Amino acid sequence: MKRHILLACATLCGAASAQSSVTIYGIADVMLRRGNGSLSDLTSVASGGLQGSRVGFRGVEDLGGGLRASFNLEGQFFIDTGEGQATNTNNQTSGTTVSPAGTQGFTFARRSTISLEGAWGELRLGRDFSSQYRNRLETDPFGSAGVGTIQPFVGSLGGPVSTRVSNMIGYYLPRNLGGFYGQFQHYRGENPGSQAVDDGTGSNFRVGYVWGPVNLSLSAARTDYTKTATTGDILTQNVGVTYEAGPAKLLVGLFRDVVYRNVPLEGKGWTVGGIWNVGPGDVKFALSKYGTDATGNPEARKLSLGYVHNLSKRTALYGTIAQVSNAGGATFALNGSTTAANTKSRGLDLGIRHSF
Repeated sequence: MKRHILLACATLCGAASAQSSVTIYGIADVMLRRGNGSLSDLTSVASGGLQGSRVGFRGVEDLGGGLRASFNLEGQFFIDTGEGQATNTNNQTSGTTVSPAGTQGFTFARRSTISLEGAWGELRLGRDFSSQYRNRLETDPFGSAGVGTIQPFVGSLGGPVSTRVSNMIGYYLPRNLGGFYGQFQHYRGENPGSQAVDDGTGSNFRVGYVWGPVNLSLSAARTDYTKTATTGDILTQNVGVTYEAGPAKLLVGLFRDVVYRNVPLEGKGWTVGGIWNVGPGDVKFALSKYGTDATGNPEARKLSLGYVHNLSKRTALYGTIAQVSNAGGATFALNGSTTAANTKSRGLDLGIRHSF
């Protein structure tokens, strides 16, 4: 249950008044999972098979005249170990705050933003999901969690900003544009005095249109990185289409990534999935493919099937199975297993999620 705490209200300033409130919310999600590969298998207890476990704080203040200020602090934790999620300070590999197992403290790595919003839209600053990630998420029936998600495949060339960006200034269109929506983000790597001063600096956008049961959206991003044999500027592009028909929802996505290293590397992929509401639960499926033009043209195909059974509005049981088929030298594996090139890997999640 969400707990609403009224912090301050009725502060008079001339004829205007302001009201503030804070909401505490969260998710606890734990699962038993199994991964099978041609080289090794793994059975483990893990966090976040349906949604990532998290604790968050949201606050808003009405400033009057249609203007309001707000903040959102959200941190992920791993319920099986109690560790927090690592964050990234500069949108580069060097900025990832990875600590030895068992010592990673709690961070607001999922989101830490403050906003000013009015009829003109929203100005948001801090750390948040990237525009390209939000667009990918719209086409994934399994969201970003568990063995069924497509995210580790279609985001594999996106680099440190594939999911979130730090040091961000963003603008979001107002919500009353007759079905149109969009956002723009600019983010900084913040490397003073170094040769790679622009590393981790980039921009992205996402635009879309909702027309009845159809939602069409596209996104693109470009981030600067020093060109070497293995790194370079990263361009990400994706398109998503969803269609709702009664209890069913169809999701389709197309993805393209390019790393402009000394010899450019390009990746392309697609996904087709669906969600079908059946009584107290949802049946989910997804078929996806992603590959690159590296030597051998490695690629992987993934098939996922899952069911979520809602015990209440806040508590659900779930189960998901998935299989990856590798070709061209690819070695994608599921749930901690390892597999040889051009072989298959299978995974299973069984878990429970509670939101509050």
